[in-house]
Amino acid sequence: MSIVSRLTDSTSRSTSVCMKVMTDIRNSMPKPDQKDKPKIESAIGSHCANESLSAREKKICYYIDPIKRDVAQPFSLGMTADRLCKRINKNNPEICGVKFPVKTENLEPKDLTKLRVKQLKSILLDRGVECKGCVEKEEFIKKVQETEHLAGSDEF
Repeated sequence: MSIVSRLTDSTSRSTSVCMKVMTDIRNSMPKPDQKDKPKIESAIGSHCANESLSAREKKICYYIDPIKRDVAQPFSLGMTADRLCKRINKNNPEICGVKFPVKTENLEPKDLTKLRVKQLKSILLDRGVECKGCVEKEEFIKKVQETEHLAGSDEF
């Protein structure tokens, strides 16, 4: 997988946590139950009650719990996870803010040089790090490498 495609995935990852949760819910249900709204709502509840969910998945559950009915309607019509999450984002824009962290531990320094400064800034923002005084691309790359230990953090 090339760095550019990996980064394209990371820039479109804004709804990927939502898509993962919706896909997991759909996969946990038998095919006939996927058209029954009350069963969809209970599947959402039981999925969100799972203790093994990551912090980001729990946050998505926190946002969709009050709007289970609004989620169950398009879900029952067979809407894809991508379109479903985009529709949910219209009702609750905070869902778009829940993102998976960008994994950079397997990237070589030469791969980081292929990234745009905007993408490097996004990585630092996801880690909660500011690069004060950074002007040149090399400075951003150095800061990304220095803060690598923050990349695996899944807490908020």
